[in-house]
Amino acid sequence: MEYIALTGIADSLIEILKKHHLRTLEIRSPQNFVGVLGLNAGDNVLLTSTSLQDLTNGTQGLIAKVVQKQISVHSIVSSNDFYIEEREAMSARIQLQCRCMARVRNVISNELGKPVRVDAREISCYEAR
Repeated sequence: MEYIALTGIADSLIEILKKHHLRTLEIRSPQNFVGVLGLNAGDNVLLTSTSLQDLTNGTQGLIAKVVQKQISVHSIVSSNDFYIEEREAMSARIQLQCRCMARVRNVISNELGKPVRVDAREISCYEAR
């Protein structure tokens, strides 16, 4: 089945999601942010600790269901007597519900500025590599 993949997610976060089944993540990395923009509530997403550059066939990850998504903009203004600087940063908060473990069969799309798409299949805990 085809999924949008969020890469470089901390192993500890994936373990927490496995144990608690429902967690909210704040996504700030540009590539994962683009992926979250392509998701809606009810969609499934693959989370993996593997970096974007190392994502290959056989990579393991966690499939989670998107319960809720929220996009926010943070504006920061700093100034002194000589200048005023304003910066904006966008982030996404997604609430995820753990479904199962999966293994990537094929990386469909791994282009900069587009969501990472993979073909993955669910795996059972007793399945050998």
